[in-house]
This record gives sequence, C-alpha cells and structure tokens, in this order.
Amino acid sequence: MNPIALQVYTLESPIGLLMVAETKKGIYRIDFQKDSLITKEQQQGHVSIERSQPNPIVEKQFQQYFSGERKQFTLPLDLCGTPFRLCVWQALITIPYGETRSYKDIGKLIGCDKGARAIGQANGSNPIPILVPCHRVISANGSLGGFSGGLPIKRYLLALEGIIIL
Repeated sequence: MNPIALQVYTLESPIGLLMVAETKKGIYRIDFQKDSLITKEQQQGHVSIERSQPNPIVEKQFQQYFSGERKQFTLPLDLCGTPFRLCVWQALITIPYGETRSYKDIGKLIGCDKGARAIGQANGSNPIPILVPCHRVISANGSLGGFSGGLPIKRYLLALEGIIIL
C-alpha cells in the first residue's frame, strides 16, 4: 500500500502549536504538538510527509476562530475511518458553535442509543479536533469527559465559545 502524501506544517495558537496535515482532498489530521500522531504514522510507513509553509486559508480561519470572529470553519476535510467513526464525526460537525452535546445525544442522533462508550471512543479518536468539534461533547452529568489535547485545552475551547464547565 502506498503511503498517503501529506503536506505538514505548524500553526501557532493560544493553546500551543498545532501540527496540521493536509492531503490533496483537505485537512487529514490536526495534532497537538506534544505527541504527534502524524509522526507515528510516518514511522509506520502509513504516510509520507513533506514539510511546508502554512496554508494561508487554514491559518486565517484558525486566527479568526481564536479571536472570536469565526463560528464555523469552511475548510475541506479528508476524514478517514470506519463507517461508524465517520458517522460519529459527521454528527460532531453538526454541533453548533457555543453549544454542547452529550455522548448519549450523539447516540440518539445517529441511531445508536446504547452506544455511549463506542461513541466516546470514536470521539476520542477524532483525527481533526477543533474542525470536527469533539471538544463540544461532554458527559451526560455535565462534566467535561475527555479530550485528546487534555482537559485544560478542552476547557479553553469551550470558554472561547462561551461555555463554562466547572
């Protein structure tokens, strides 16, 4: 199998450096710099990486989001995953800016009422956080749940969108 060709660059943000990987189709992965899955995929031979300058459209939309000017991204995505994960990720994209949903809510939306645990796993394996807003999913009891970038970043992103979770 040929590796997926990626253009990779970093973006500065208020939550630290973001490593962004794009294919010809769109954004393939966003990693919080501390533990890059992109690098792990390269080491396993799944992707080939070409370092590049930031895509100015992507950079501008992230700047607008972090300054509070942008409520919705309009970037093309290249989501790769199992049919179930793709279904969950598409549901996440429908969560409006400034709102949250529980894992149970996502289950109802996709017709998987008893699948909160599987939905949580799909949410946690989301390769494109922020653009596919997994940070907007919280536990049914109102607690934060988990987040691949860590709970302080999840709390920051929710607060940026006007949601305060104690």
